[in-house]
Amino acid sequence: MELLPAYQTGPAVPDWLNKGDNAWQMISATLVGLQSVPGLVILYGSIVKKKWAVNSAFMALYAFAAVWICWVTWAFNMSFGDHLFPFWGKAGPALGQKFLLKQAILPETLHNFKNGTQETAEQELLYPMASMVYFQCVFAAITLILIAGSLLGRMNFKAWIIFVPLWLTFSYTIGAFSLWGGGFLFQWGVMDYSGGYVIHLSSGIAGFTAAYWVGPRSTKDRERFVPNNLLLMLAGAGLLWMGWAGFNGGDPYAANIDSSLAVLNTNICAATSLLVWTCLDTIFFKKPSVIGAVQGMITGLVCITPGAGLVHGWSAIIMGMLSGSVPWFTMMVVHKRSRLLQKVDDTLGVFHTHAVAGFLGGLTTGIFAEPHLSSLFEAVTNSRGLIYGSGMQVLKQVVGAMFIIGWNVVMTTLICVAIRYMMPLRMSEEQLAIGDDAVHGEEAYALWGDGEKYDSTKHGVHDDETLHKKVATGVTEDV
Repeated sequence: MELLPAYQTGPAVPDWLNKGDNAWQMISATLVGLQSVPGLVILYGSIVKKKWAVNSAFMALYAFAAVWICWVTWAFNMSFGDHLFPFWGKAGPALGQKFLLKQAILPETLHNFKNGTQETAEQELLYPMASMVYFQCVFAAITLILIAGSLLGRMNFKAWIIFVPLWLTFSYTIGAFSLWGGGFLFQWGVMDYSGGYVIHLSSGIAGFTAAYWVGPRSTKDRERFVPNNLLLMLAGAGLLWMGWAGFNGGDPYAANIDSSLAVLNTNICAATSLLVWTCLDTIFFKKPSVIGAVQGMITGLVCITPGAGLVHGWSAIIMGMLSGSVPWFTMMVVHKRSRLLQKVDDTLGVFHTHAVAGFLGGLTTGIFAEPHLSSLFEAVTNSRGLIYGSGMQVLKQVVGAMFIIGWNVVMTTLICVAIRYMMPLRMSEEQLAIGDDAVHGEEAYALWGDGEKYDSTKHGVHDDETLHKKVATGVTEDV
């Protein structure tokens, strides 16, 4: 029996293609994409006040779409292309079939010794560049969506439209190239397995910085910002948790044993962190909070990300204990005593859940990274954590974090100041008072008698039964 063309070696099935690795890479990318759409779209739309549900969800949806176009047009090669500077790649499109159908390569696997001789060669992957472009794009997209979490409930949507491509171009690509694209932090040996620095530390710092420049929510919203649907929020959080299997499981760039370990460690750390956060809420506030549990889940997922495939399972438990307690302490205690933290209105506490947890994850990776596991992933030979004899790794992790923090503070500030010259960063007071209806002409829940201001005749949605009654009685004017 003759095989179908799809199973034969040929133009569509080159001899270097491994269908299992290619399938896992695309599945991983899709799982990460589902974390954003619908995961964070649902979570953001549910965890805010009802009047901001549409705007919050739309900020996430817009960012996901905008990043896609920027990514394939110029940003992918700025993050993973040829060297332009030690921290930046050359801009260029990733759209032609000649580029997308060739065998994927990992530029970050080309590593040299200090004397310039080659330590490890550039690694070829067993699937096309199209899969790599797809996988890396959803990571870039979720980073922008995480930043939005700091700005919900007051940022001018038109300013957000401009902010997304600018920050992707001048901030995200820098961190990605420096750590993942063969840049100077990678060459020095800084570890970031799956984005603890590139994604979470950068989004937490950028979100906090942007929140400072945009300004706070209305006084009424800051005093009382009750979630409009906790059960739906849990659905979004569940998609975020399960999607992390692709987030950390896809970063070995193959369906190998390190991928399996990374997925297991991810769940161990997240579960531990959630339980610790819940216990602390129960001890100090006398009630277990479902919002607190979600925060603890997120900090656990973030903390394990820099070292998911580099540490033992028992290390993942320790990291979960720390991620469930240290960000809890900074959010519940330090935040209330810090004048700066009180001044900046970080809507969802992204600074604590992502910046603090991301830095903590990078630091603990420098402590717990196991040599054999590191050799399965790291191009730098003899990579190991503090407890395995390399105190230098902790210093590298701290310096890498300082670069990401400093760059994001400066660049996010420059972007916000530039946009402010073109338009307000913050909504008008009238929009802040009304919410979704004033900004988008739409509301999340059309409940009868709920002070609805939506003009159905203007936006093309009519109640046919009501309209028929008006025509029958000869009354067609607005009522």
